[in-house]
Amino acid sequence: CPHATELRAVDGASVDDDVSDSAGSSSSSGSSSVTSSSRETFRNMLRGGQLDDQTVDVDVPVSHGDKSGGAGGEIVFGGEGNPNIAAMNEVISKLTAGGGPGGKRGGVPTERKTLPISEAREVILDIELERLLETVDLKKEAIAAVEESGIVFMDEIDKICSSKDSMSKSADASAEGVQRDLLPLVEGTTISTKYGNVNTDYILFIASGAFHAVKPSDMLPELQGRLPIRVELNGLTEEDLYKILTEPVANLLRQQTELLATEGVTLQFEDDAIREIARMAALLNRTVENIGARRLHTVIERIMESISFEAAEMEDGSETAVDKALVKERLSEVMVSSDLSRYIL
Repeated sequence: CPHATELRAVDGASVDDDVSDSAGSSSSSGSSSVTSSSRETFRNMLRGGQLDDQTVDVDVPVSHGDKSGGAGGEIVFGGEGNPNIAAMNEVISKLTAGGGPGGKRGGVPTERKTLPISEAREVILDIELERLLETVDLKKEAIAAVEESGIVFMDEIDKICSSKDSMSKSADASAEGVQRDLLPLVEGTTISTKYGNVNTDYILFIASGAFHAVKPSDMLPELQGRLPIRVELNGLTEEDLYKILTEPVANLLRQQTELLATEGVTLQFEDDAIREIARMAALLNRTVENIGARRLHTVIERIMESISFEAAEMEDGSETAVDKALVKERLSEVMVSSDLSRYIL
């Protein structure tokens, strides 16, 4: 939540003040107040981590759904998907909110706990954030943000289309029914959620699909009219596949490297080997079937098949390098079989 992020940065100083006051009060004997000089001293020690092992008393809100049967218990009905049940739970929780063992903080039952300062900081920060967010109607702002700036991405929309030239009509009824169910959402309607009514008039709907077996014109004419801008994407090139292998943080090559690291083996992919993997994947997509970036999974698995099998028998600290020659050797059989498949009737 943007509000929570901003308030968390702003409210850090007040949390330090609360913890400093608690630490100062617990350490000073017979003194009920903390002077400004001692507060500054405790604040510097707190930020330096010197007080993390000290303990302070904190009024902590009683956990929701407390089964102890005390004053802080909460009655909760099932059926979270029903907005009426959710509203009833909210009303009853407000009516049953009484003073807990440690008093009451803003109508919420609390109990006093002795916590280390390292844990108390997070607890006090959550309490202060909740107090500051009480004046913000998050549900109302969320609904407004969805209605004005919402984007809905509908993937695999070609799977609910049926070819008009197809002789089989078994799936036509169900596919067309799904399209007719989507049509009111795309055209603009008011839907009921557990957070309130949401109007979809100004929500941007983006649909995508491979459309191998069907065409966009096979969709309902009404749905086509509500998706007026049509863009055809190009297939992934060799350079695109190289970027997929190198730029993401958790790319496929790093996954294989970390996997072998569990066996104590260091795996390295040379740059020319990565280029060759991308080239072979692009070539297989052109000659066999274009399955996009999924082709990288099959190519890498083919290369890593023997390496993964032998890694368990290697000594700890062993190093294995994947070079261009190894990539060509592992994929040579795949390319031969793909060439022969073109001549099989």
